[in-house]
This record gives sequence, structure tokens and C-alpha cells, in this order.
Amino acid sequence: LVIAQKSGMVHALDPDLKGKILWQTRAGDGSPLGGSQWGSASDGQKVYVAISDVGISGAPDPKSPQGFRLTLDPKKGGGLHALDLKTGKIVWTAKAAPCAAGRTDCSPAQSAAVTAIPGVVFSGSMDGHLRGYSMATGEVIWDADTAREFEAVKGKPAHGGSMDAAGAAMVN
Repeated sequence: LVIAQKSGMVHALDPDLKGKILWQTRAGDGSPLGGSQWGSASDGQKVYVAISDVGISGAPDPKSPQGFRLTLDPKKGGGLHALDLKTGKIVWTAKAAPCAAGRTDCSPAQSAAVTAIPGVVFSGSMDGHLRGYSMATGEVIWDADTAREFEAVKGKPAHGGSMDAAGAAMVN
């Protein structure tokens, strides 16, 4: 069994040996909103772990009842790691893409669950992108920006946004 945690650690346990720890690897810094949030994926050779490690700070805001508002750090967080299932060694790391110029209240944190299909691993980001990474190299081979306006079923405008929690579902 392999599990990644908000602590930033990834653990491999042997259920036949009462949960004996086979290996542990640090994949992220970890925090209550950091580390791995919603789930990893595997292709049987590697486990793919997305990291949130979102950066949040306070900014003065006299209009807020608290006198401040929380802001996202556009340079903190994110990343995707491929770990060897047998050893836990990191095979490759894909650094988080920076937030697009002009995009406000943005974070590169990758907290959504990871989805894998043959050859590609998908990771959604708080910056509004769903990216497909090569399982062999970690190179981004596909990118869709969801933080934009879409035409809904009845022709009305709808607004996309950040990707958090649930992972992508792939069909065909």
C-alpha cells in the first residue's frame, strides 16, 4: 500500500506484514493545506504524487470585518513527483508552472487528485489548469486552462476556475 499525506511524506506499507513500513519519501513541505491532499495514482511501476504546499498570507483590508483578507502566494506551492514503487526514490519532479501574468488571487498549488492513463498522468492546479504530464519524463504534454468563461449547455455563460479535490475522469 502506498499513501501520500498532507505532511508531505509518502509511505509504502506491507499489509501482509501488519503494515511494516517498506520506505518513506518526503515529496513536499507539508502543512494543514500542504503536502498531498486528495490522492495519487500509479501505473504499477511508479506512483505519481501532486503537491499542494499552498502559500497563504494576510493583507490589510479595512472593508473586511477582520480588518484583513487572506491572499494566495502566486509563487508558492505545486509540483508533481514520480516515485519508484519498489524503492520510493523520486524518478522525476515536475516543478509547478507559475501563475499566468495578470491572473490575481492565484496559486500554483496542485491539490486535486491525480489521474493516470497509459503514458500520461493528469494533475489539476489551483491556477485553473489541468495538465497532462509524460509518465516517462514529467514533461507537460497537454494543458487546458479552466479559469475562463465557457458556453454552458443552454448557451449561457459559465465560469471555470481552480482545480481542487476531485481528479479528472478520462474517457476513450
